[in-house]
Amino acid sequence: MQALDFVTAPNLALVVLALAVIGYIIGRVRAVAASKGDPSSLHSRPGYHAAFVFIWTGLPALVVLAAWVVLQPFYVEPKGYEVFPKSVMESTTQPADLKMDVVKSIAKALEDFSPEQREKLVLGFRDIESALDRAGVAVAEIDQSYMPRAAQVIFETRQSLKPIMAAVVLGLAVIGFIFSIAVVSRRMRARNRVETAVRGMLIIASSIAILTTFGIVFALIFDTIRFFSVVPFQDFLFGLTWDPTFQGADEEGHSVDSRGFGFVPLIFGTVYISFIALLVAVPIGLFSAIYMAEFATPRFRSIAKPVLEVLAGVPTIVYGFFALVTVGPALAEFFTNTLGLEAQGRSVLTAGIVMGIMIIPFVSSLSDDIITAVPQSLRDASLGLGATKAETVRIVLLPAALPGIMAAVLLAASRAIGETMIVVLAAGATAQITANPLEAMTTITVTIVNLLKADTDFTSPQALSAYALGITLFVVTLVMNVYALRIVRKYREQYE
Repeated sequence: MQALDFVTAPNLALVVLALAVIGYIIGRVRAVAASKGDPSSLHSRPGYHAAFVFIWTGLPALVVLAAWVVLQPFYVEPKGYEVFPKSVMESTTQPADLKMDVVKSIAKALEDFSPEQREKLVLGFRDIESALDRAGVAVAEIDQSYMPRAAQVIFETRQSLKPIMAAVVLGLAVIGFIFSIAVVSRRMRARNRVETAVRGMLIIASSIAILTTFGIVFALIFDTIRFFSVVPFQDFLFGLTWDPTFQGADEEGHSVDSRGFGFVPLIFGTVYISFIALLVAVPIGLFSAIYMAEFATPRFRSIAKPVLEVLAGVPTIVYGFFALVTVGPALAEFFTNTLGLEAQGRSVLTAGIVMGIMIIPFVSSLSDDIITAVPQSLRDASLGLGATKAETVRIVLLPAALPGIMAAVLLAASRAIGETMIVVLAAGATAQITANPLEAMTTITVTIVNLLKADTDFTSPQALSAYALGITLFVVTLVMNVYALRIVRKYREQYE
């Protein structure tokens, strides 16, 4: 059992990488030896031969290891589900997936237990409560009737698969090592093979974004379809009330009034708060970028830019706390005592201002880099024709950098639309349509969090509406990206 404890994915990856490094050194030595003192006789430089051995030793084994880690749960978890009682598998209020999460935590904890402790876990785990607690498993969540047995099954299945995984991965690494070392020769086209392998890895890396997009869509689409089978699409998309109360019942027995699933108040609150945030962030960020790029001294720029970028690293919960205890009360006091207006600490204005402060670095830093990247020849030509520094910035630099600045603003807008914590603490959770920025409002992301946190029946219309909100927000941001891209291309073509 101690030997099997060593057989983990990270340890196997380290062994494969170590063997690949050894292969790199041997491959280089063999290439130099094959040249017989005349490096020009080699088709490829020794470094390419070494890289060829490194790739063939490490890449196939690591790919198989990664695939094994991803696919193993699809084989292991059904073994655990076989132990679950039928009542647990058919439950809708407490889905079996949630129980399986606890079981997997117990199975993970078993790796650190002795054989005696594992036996005690099945017979009665109360006496090793502290050990489970260290593994992050709450004993109160464990059902003695089936969870320990299911964890034991999962643990034993994983242990039985470890020798197979080690044999396959290490076997591939050794075969690749022997093969690649054997084919190193004076006339071998190592450079072509290495470049082909690198090109393949680049294609895979560039495909990750596309695959991630499809993964997001597939994760949302099926439950969204289930939601729209209960709530009509037009009631959701054009409804003016978000109050998912329950009257009547659907075919599964869930009470539902489709009139309470109106999407408009949520998208209105999202756009309103994001608009105020951009009103704060874009002028301040753009003006600071222009100053640092064109007017600031190198010493001031070297200090100011890192200080400004620190804002991007502040956790959003800190911004939310800042809005709740400082900005909100200050704004409420100002509007109430000074202007005589009715105001409260949690409002659209509070969330918008603090969110704008948060996204200033996205606009400032990116715009600064873009303006700095404009060719110096454009500046010299403008100044040579008699334009002032300010006129050069306004007439020459900003139009030239406009596509990049638009991209920076788009990134800031996406960041604002997806923000949750600041809105929770600073704007409240009231779904309403109002133009008054001093009233509370909520956004799509906050509503999704509240839906999935408050409802334990994941087949109910409320929980399913979170998926509909998610995919609708996804479509809205996609349309924004496409429209912004068209604007960027239009101005770029005009400039070029």
